[in-house]
Amino acid sequence: MVSLDGFFEGGKPWEIDWHQTDEEFNEFAIEQLGEFDTLVFGRATYEGMAQYWPSEEAISSDPEIASRMNEAPKVVVSRSLAKPEPAWHNTRVVKEAKQLREVSKNQLVLGSSVLTTSLMEEGMLDELRIIVAPILIGSGRSLASSATRRIPVRLRSRREFRNGNVLLTYEPRLEAG
Repeated sequence: MVSLDGFFEGGKPWEIDWHQTDEEFNEFAIEQLGEFDTLVFGRATYEGMAQYWPSEEAISSDPEIASRMNEAPKVVVSRSLAKPEPAWHNTRVVKEAKQLREVSKNQLVLGSSVLTTSLMEEGMLDELRIIVAPILIGSGRSLASSATRRIPVRLRSRREFRNGNVLLTYEPRLEAG
């Protein structure tokens, strides 16, 4: 999820109190988790997710999403992690993004802006789903802050949620050369 001004978190790590979720959004999250057989994270996103989803708070407030997140096969792309820390059920670490092809064909990258941008630049991302929240937060970390070049995309579809969130689904279009 990004703010209308393009930030996925505020000025501090995991400053996401502006995310707008509700019953419809949770149903979408459950539906989306059911479409993929493997969840993929960069190191920083993994660390945050691995702390939250197994917690009592997550299990009591979002039991179905927590169950799916906790049981799904997970892969962390990281050169700095030798093993998943903190430990999270059904997780493995790969050092290079190109190793993802060996893991499964049907993967969902969650968060992980640096990894997502890298996958797009390497032509390894088939689809980019961005949820835009109807709020301006003024500053923070941009989804594309680690991009080393421009990556054109083509809009495939959009979905509006009752709370004002909009899901935009894009296809990255790499230019030759």
